[in-house]
Amino acid sequence: MTALERLAATIAARRGADPETSWTAKLLAKGPEKCAEKFGEEAVEAIIEAVKGDRDRLTAEAADVLYHLLVMLAARDVTLEDVLIKLERREGVSGIDEKADRKTGG
Repeated sequence: MTALERLAATIAARRGADPETSWTAKLLAKGPEKCAEKFGEEAVEAIIEAVKGDRDRLTAEAADVLYHLLVMLAARDVTLEDVLIKLERREGVSGIDEKADRKTGG
């Protein structure tokens, strides 16, 4: 099991935890919209560090982005496995072709 899979499992396990003792439970209790907002904030922070060129800060912010992405997905009952399956289906497909296929509803 990868670190990302372990993190996803931990997030799933914290879904019913006490929001007073778990940051994950607290985020999930605030609903999908708040989880999405927090993900967006973390993504912006990662972008800022990427522009600045600070490798260590970018690495830390990227970890935050991955965590908050998984929380946002969990808030909408989308699992890491769901996302990985989608990625596997796209494997070997040109990004240009894949994007065009999405526009045509394929």
